[in-house]
Amino acid sequence: MRSHLFFSLLLSLALQLTGCAAYRNYDLELAQTTDQLKAGNPQGALQLLELHNPQEDRDLLYYFEKGAVLSAAGEIAQSQVAWRSAEQMVIQRQDTVESTGTQLLSAMGEHWGSIINDKLRRYDGYDYEKVMLTTQMALNQLVVNDFNGARADIKKTNEREALIARQWEKQYEQVEEQAKAQGVRVHYKDLQGYPVATLDAPSVIALKNGYQSAFSHYLAGFTYEALGERDLAAPGYRQAIELRPDLPFFQQALRELDKPAIKANESDVLIIVQSGLAPARSSVRVPYPVRLQDGQVIVANVSFPVMVPDTSTPAFTQITVDGRKQPLILVNSITDMSLRTLRDDMPGIIQRTAYRAFLAADVQGTDNRRDPSKASYVTQHDGFEHADTRTWRTLPNITQVVRLHLKKGEHLISLPNAPGAAPLKIRIDQNHQVIGLRALGGRIFSNGVAFEPSSAPDSTVVSGLK
Repeated sequence: MRSHLFFSLLLSLALQLTGCAAYRNYDLELAQTTDQLKAGNPQGALQLLELHNPQEDRDLLYYFEKGAVLSAAGEIAQSQVAWRSAEQMVIQRQDTVESTGTQLLSAMGEHWGSIINDKLRRYDGYDYEKVMLTTQMALNQLVVNDFNGARADIKKTNEREALIARQWEKQYEQVEEQAKAQGVRVHYKDLQGYPVATLDAPSVIALKNGYQSAFSHYLAGFTYEALGERDLAAPGYRQAIELRPDLPFFQQALRELDKPAIKANESDVLIIVQSGLAPARSSVRVPYPVRLQDGQVIVANVSFPVMVPDTSTPAFTQITVDGRKQPLILVNSITDMSLRTLRDDMPGIIQRTAYRAFLAADVQGTDNRRDPSKASYVTQHDGFEHADTRTWRTLPNITQVVRLHLKKGEHLISLPNAPGAAPLKIRIDQNHQVIGLRALGGRIFSNGVAFEPSSAPDSTVVSGLK
């Protein structure tokens, strides 16, 4: 009875602290938003974001999503404003984590809502989202030829990676100690019915961790090289090679760093094509047996998160520049990063879920002892038992690149996933220049100064629209 009362009190407190957060269907909201983007209607996507976030005190995800939609729409300055807001929230929360302990343990100790459901916890963003935030902000700067602005965001990316590495080092040790103290010995491979193969895919295991991106470091190298800071460019390329030693593309950049400068009428052009959407998080029910002190074994049906890759954008491997096909190099996959993050997070997720399973089983065990004639060894259905499915969905999934020497002037480029669309005209007028494209479904979003007439304000081109 006491455990049942304690559980009810926690539930009541969590609901008071979080309002209706547990009932929010984030998957549905973002499906509607991304449908508008795929249809070539970023304004409609923005309107839905505002509709689904009417409160004044908006959360981190709102600014993540808004910045991405605005960036696709070519509203670079407004995109940076939204992402700067997200960046400030990340900094404030990381400072709090640094002063109070690791993220997983503070969630267990300070947020009682996690005892009821992870969805009731404040959303602080996954580590790969924090790193990709400043990477995308740097990319925003590069497409408008602001290499100094990009340099500042790249520096923040490196600092954030170092901070995350320190937090993970502490977190692993303390979570292991907590698990031992609670008697939790379950590994994700032991969860009956859980899709273990997704977390053990070769491309996931090959990653050093879930938050470092070889693309981010390559972009740093290119930016420093464009600014004439070759002593800083080399470490960026080396780090990219360390993270992805299988890609000769990164090794080539380091080898050619000391080559003579390009000709006066040429430009070193980096074309970046980002496609698709970050994978969704879904929830899968798993039977979790709990042995109580009186010997009863109660099966609690608990929920764990799984990743659902986005399939809305057809894969492609090349781009056409002035009628010539150029191969695109795959340098980043958010699907792989998110799966590796989930793989690394599973010990903490299992720890929290096991505690909730014990509470539910203890309640059922108490009822069994009270009335053995109606004993049940499976916990009753709990409407709150659902994995946290929140994640940054409008973050581009796949990043591909090609680096070319092009003569200064106008050029035509096109992607194969928008058949029948007119090629996009770009203007090359810098010694180093970045061209940014975003593919969603059959639409191509392009923005930045390379796509504009010399006297026009910032604008966007959406190819494939009627």
